[in-house]
Amino acid sequence: MIGFCVDSNSQVPDELVARYGVEVVPLRVSIDGRDYREGVDLGADEFYAHFASGSPQVTTAAPAPADFAAAYETLVAKGATEILSVHIGSAISATVNAARLASQLVGVPVRIVDTGEASFAIACALWEAAEAVAKGADLEEAATVAQAVGGRCGNVFVVKALELARAGGRLASGVQDDAIEGIPVLSMVQGRMTVVGSARTADDAADVMAGHIRASGTDLRVGIGVADAQAAPLWRALEDRLVHAPEVLDLVRYRIGPSVGAHTGPGTAGSYYYSTAI
Repeated sequence: MIGFCVDSNSQVPDELVARYGVEVVPLRVSIDGRDYREGVDLGADEFYAHFASGSPQVTTAAPAPADFAAAYETLVAKGATEILSVHIGSAISATVNAARLASQLVGVPVRIVDTGEASFAIACALWEAAEAVAKGADLEEAATVAQAVGGRCGNVFVVKALELARAGGRLASGVQDDAIEGIPVLSMVQGRMTVVGSARTADDAADVMAGHIRASGTDLRVGIGVADAQAAPLWRALEDRLVHAPEVLDLVRYRIGPSVGAHTGPGTAGSYYYSTAI
């Protein structure tokens, strides 16, 4: 039996955790000097509440090897004889290194996948790998699937707090609040945010985003993410446009939690997606 593990930067929703029996290892998040574990003692609502009275100082850190060892032992206790562990890119975080150290402490094979990606792209990699296992793939085949999917995910989103993205050095030149009419619709391509369209209302933005997703291919698995209540109308509007779209095979909702929200801020909504048609 193959067990599955991801880190919390994946933003993997409870629906996929339950579907595949996934263990989620929390990243550490510090807010104004106080430390938390993402998804354990700091959820999305609690995180964004810190922005209500200003701009908190937020930093993130990789889990400790002991955190991974505990997750792996939990999977073994549930019957796993092998483990697929899928994570945020090693160029972004020390998470993969911590997982590798922990893999030496358990008595079953652990195959670690460095996706090279962040956020829900990690969940997409796990999603397709778990589907492959359900169809009979072995551990190495599942790892190959995860690696391939992580690198081909598309994304599209709206960021309300553009200044946070700009401060993180990830916003392409020319993307300014006063340079775009209406709401800028963005995509992260090769580590840089670029504009793919603009809209005057949340419904218009949902139209642009849904069109961008549907044009990317067929048999799509789609995750729709939202930060907080500010973004909920766009979340619902985008879901309405995709849930019955013929190009969409499967759709889940997720929350944009602290380790991603630290870079995008409140008011963010968006989507990661990939085609299963290869």
